[in-house]
Amino acid sequence: MARTVRPIGSATRGTTNPNRLRRMDRWIAATHAAALRRSADPVAVDLGYGAAPWTAVELLGRLRTVRADTEVVGIEIDPARVAGAKPYERDGLAFVHGGFEVPLPGDTGRRALLIRAANVLRQYDEGEVAAVWERLCGRLAPDGLLVEGTCDEIGRRHVWVALGPEGPRTLTFAARLGSLDTPSDLAERLPKALIHRNVPGEAVHAFLRDFDRAWAAFAPYGALSARQRWIRTASALRADWPVVDGPARWRQGELTVRWGALAPGG
Repeated sequence: MARTVRPIGSATRGTTNPNRLRRMDRWIAATHAAALRRSADPVAVDLGYGAAPWTAVELLGRLRTVRADTEVVGIEIDPARVAGAKPYERDGLAFVHGGFEVPLPGDTGRRALLIRAANVLRQYDEGEVAAVWERLCGRLAPDGLLVEGTCDEIGRRHVWVALGPEGPRTLTFAARLGSLDTPSDLAERLPKALIHRNVPGEAVHAFLRDFDRAWAAFAPYGALSARQRWIRTASALRADWPVVDGPARWRQGELTVRWGALAPGG
């Protein structure tokens, strides 16, 4: 008899809403498109999709605009959630019971081209994050990507870390710009590795301070649109911070900075 292996991790609250992760998905489809197109096994994981399977269904649709044979595997640690999602399975979309070990259908040697873990680590202690990242990065294909972060309930505000097999690379801030009074409003959506680090002496605190100052300096552009104000703010931040994207992403209400400049203790 096969031994049952207990999944690694703990169940989340399961909160989910349709279209909640659209900003993260849009960024993934744009920045990871080349790797998706050249992959011999284009499999993506929606880790901890929650009480309903909407985010996995949507991820499949968005990635298939880049590559039509993309496969998405939704993974949940709660067996009841997996059972509830099974009726939504179709070609290229499967739901399995598991956790941070990231089980994939078929060959046990498979590795994910993408693991998306949204609103999963919020309940964990900060000290647990590095070990979870290391475990998940160990389940990536050589050119794979782990995207881990948090957002509000309807996806207006989102902050995520992008990691490769070697570890963290960048931090992205994304928002519906009309919902922001200041960029530091996004601080409440910082991922677990940074949520308690928004204090004087930490790099992320200094960055958000500079972000707010630049936003205030370009207030006159708000008469044109919040987007124009954001673009000029992002451009100004380049003078002092390693901003890695440009106007094409800024127009989407995004800003991406190298992780090393914002890492805890940096």
